[in-house]
Amino acid sequence: MFENLSDRLERSLKMLKGEGKITELNVAETLKDVRRALLDADVNYKVARQFTDTVKEKALGQQVLTSIRPGQLMVKIVHDELAQLMGGTAEELRLKGSPAVILMSGLQGSGKTTFSGKLASLLKSKKGKHPLLVACDVYRPAAIAQLHVLGEQIGVPVYSEAGNGNPVDIALHALAEAKKKGHDLVIIDTAGRLAIDEQMMREIAAIKKAVQPDEILFVVDSMTGQDAVNTAKEFNERLDFDGVVLTKLDGDTRGGAALSIRTVVNKPIKFIGTGEKMDALDVFHPDRMANRILGMGDVVSLVERAQEQYDEEEGRRLQKKLAKNQFDFNDFLSHIQMVKRMGNMKELASMLPGIGKAIKDMDIDENAFVRIEAMIRSMTPAERSNPEILNGSRRQRIATGSGTSAQDVNRLLKQIEEMRRMMRLVAGGLKPGSRKMQVIKRR
Repeated sequence: MFENLSDRLERSLKMLKGEGKITELNVAETLKDVRRALLDADVNYKVARQFTDTVKEKALGQQVLTSIRPGQLMVKIVHDELAQLMGGTAEELRLKGSPAVILMSGLQGSGKTTFSGKLASLLKSKKGKHPLLVACDVYRPAAIAQLHVLGEQIGVPVYSEAGNGNPVDIALHALAEAKKKGHDLVIIDTAGRLAIDEQMMREIAAIKKAVQPDEILFVVDSMTGQDAVNTAKEFNERLDFDGVVLTKLDGDTRGGAALSIRTVVNKPIKFIGTGEKMDALDVFHPDRMANRILGMGDVVSLVERAQEQYDEEEGRRLQKKLAKNQFDFNDFLSHIQMVKRMGNMKELASMLPGIGKAIKDMDIDENAFVRIEAMIRSMTPAERSNPEILNGSRRQRIATGSGTSAQDVNRLLKQIEEMRRMMRLVAGGLKPGSRKMQVIKRR
């Protein structure tokens, strides 16, 4: 996501490297290249021009401190303006109704149905909501079936009416059902089209009038670039929606939609979809996205994902084991599973500052943990708890049982020994380079 734009902006901002001060001449040259980078990323032309004009005005109006280089100052200004361009701050959903109603809108193929399921799962797990999903796409039977499958997967009921071709009636009946069964949230998935047409607009406007939603979200495929922005503009003129959802940001997207859509429709981006899994949904934070675009990583989001998977009781148990140097393969396996739940490995690595660019052309195997898990699961309970008992014959048996080699098992044992050693240092409060640490290293 945004890889090409990140590279182009980095090259553009390097033009000021070595300059003694910011002048109108060197700023103009840098921003000319920045504008080209934005246009190549499919950012709206007017938005790109307005952005570079604002950056130029702020850059020329600032005094460069002796401790800060002009290039560093320009990066900060560009970062702040990118964040502002995308909305400045994260926007919360406004769910005040009883039940609260969220209405989905967008073209066919934008990911409305999948996002409806993801949002229901998110609000159920993080906000304690009791949602009801409503299938109002009466033209595409597959959409109704898909919503039922998603609902079963996340443990959320789905309301649909076989044979009823009136989506307004279905929506109203679903509201009555929600009140009857104590649901405090209703998420209505509506029909999309391959292109905007009058029938589609009249239909969703009628649903809006009937159910009076708390939130109307426009779901857009970010890979469609400027077409996404133009579609959002037309939908907004008819629906006056409350926020935008950008899906497929994990794909080969140039980023133009994310950077343009807020300015063009003056509505916030509220969520971004980053994968196919039901937990691959993030609240949109403009400042964090600006960090990613400029190659600064997104440590805050990485920490938040880790906290979501972190069990405090498990943490206390592990701390006691570390103190006694008892970290074993059971602990190793549970940590592997926690990391896997956090999401796509390449995306997680790209959240670390400076790592995104280094790994952009690397093929990171999402099944990298499969072999390790297979080896650990081929061990007996005693072997998992006591790696020291793994002699040659046991290692060969584990290799045969997991479809790996004895060398693979040996590497795994070295890994856990290295982890034990490092955790011993951490648990003991040792600092790298200390005399005590050197003693442990020699052992």
